[in-house]
Amino acid sequence: MSAAGRPRSRRRRWPRRLLAGAVVLAAFAIGVALGESLGEGPSPGGGQTIVRTLRPLPLEPAARTTVTLTVTGP
Repeated sequence: MSAAGRPRSRRRRWPRRLLAGAVVLAAFAIGVALGESLGEGPSPGGGQTIVRTLRPLPLEPAARTTVTLTVTGP
């Protein structure tokens, strides 16, 4: 059988392999980023929150003054 008469059984496989490699590399990078972010989190029990209620200081009574307003008509 000649080379021209036989069907091509080998297709180009490098685009598929390149795509698969890129997917594996992206999954690895996402896993590393997730691991780093979880590792950098705050340690449990490292802080203490204190809640305090502040009471207002007493105010002196306002000075009582009388104001007279005179309005002239138009």
